[in-house]
Amino acid sequence: MATRPPPGVVIVGSGLGGYTLARELRKLDRATPLAIVTADGGEAYAKPMLSNAFAQGKDAAGLVQKTAAQAAADLDATVMARTRVRAIDRAGKRLVLRRPDGGEDELPYDRLVLALGADPRPCPAPREGAVRVHSVNDLDDYAAWRAALGPATRVLLVGAGLIGAEFANDLAGSGRAVAVVDPAPWPLGRLLPEELGRELAAALTAAGVRLHLGRTIAGLAPGRATLDDGTILCFDAVLSAIGLVPRTGLAAEAGLTVDTGIVVDRLLATSDPAIFALGDCAQSAAGPLPFVLPLMAQARALAATLAGTPTPLVLPALPVVVKIPALPLAVCPPPPGTAGSWRLDGDGRDRKALFEDGAGRAMGFALSGARVAERQALAKAMPDLLGEC
Repeated sequence: MATRPPPGVVIVGSGLGGYTLARELRKLDRATPLAIVTADGGEAYAKPMLSNAFAQGKDAAGLVQKTAAQAAADLDATVMARTRVRAIDRAGKRLVLRRPDGGEDELPYDRLVLALGADPRPCPAPREGAVRVHSVNDLDDYAAWRAALGPATRVLLVGAGLIGAEFANDLAGSGRAVAVVDPAPWPLGRLLPEELGRELAAALTAAGVRLHLGRTIAGLAPGRATLDDGTILCFDAVLSAIGLVPRTGLAAEAGLTVDTGIVVDRLLATSDPAIFALGDCAQSAAGPLPFVLPLMAQARALAATLAGTPTPLVLPALPVVVKIPALPLAVCPPPPGTAGSWRLDGDGRDRKALFEDGAGRAMGFALSGARVAERQALAKAMPDLLGEC
């Protein structure tokens, strides 16, 4: 059995959550042994760049900021790349690992952090023959997608949510003919009121994206998609961006409390006080928080807790800047379950929409065009995402 680090903090996952936590922890504590276990290559990169890298001409290698070895050296950590966690032995406080060569190892921990991320939601369209539907959720996915796309010029993109719309704008900017299919009546249907959604649809159309909204795919065959209204779309490659499913299987098998995600408290502790979770796999009182700024706040709070100062998570309203050059957007969704309606100000591309509850209190917002500059000032007036719980 290979030499392994002594018990300390072990982070499972080398995505944005895992590496951000490791960096924040090392700002506070240079002494505690730190290991990062990842099924990926262990490269440090900015995941948000995946959806706008084509127009910039960047391949997977061009997105890498640090290799696994460089990240390990900077963090004074052990990075175990291409290594999968087969099981969590909570009683023995150890991980059972599957090495890249297929053999098994054990890794002890004092405290364990699950930064597992999420899996792309499978595309439900019925298929005839061999049709490869790609999704891009990490650097390996992006490399596979670029290789599959090659010189292809016609792209079918399933999903017009935030990530789908970003990819559509990016691929169109790289010269591809992009067709987008989504059952929602406008892009970013869960984040924008109709008026801003229609403005975004017009901007994407002007950028060369063909939108088939209010439609679903009735069938996929090689090079050909049939929509539910009988429309035929021809394509060279298919990309699906219809959401993510938190990775909870490992936690559930270990007996941790799991709902939509791995349930955590304000300290980001799971039902086992020695195990924590953050990022896309975790579910706090505000529900899953699949955006970058909440993840950064989680990493800072959890790093302080792991360094010896228990620090409850505080989540102020954190606006999301959408990477769609065709129409600048910033959104700050209201807390989950908030009832209310949108009130709009402005016209054309430059609009402000406030989501107000029944008492007329602003609970969220969406901004477009020049009004995006108001996002920080507006965010200060929004309620905290975690409320008083």
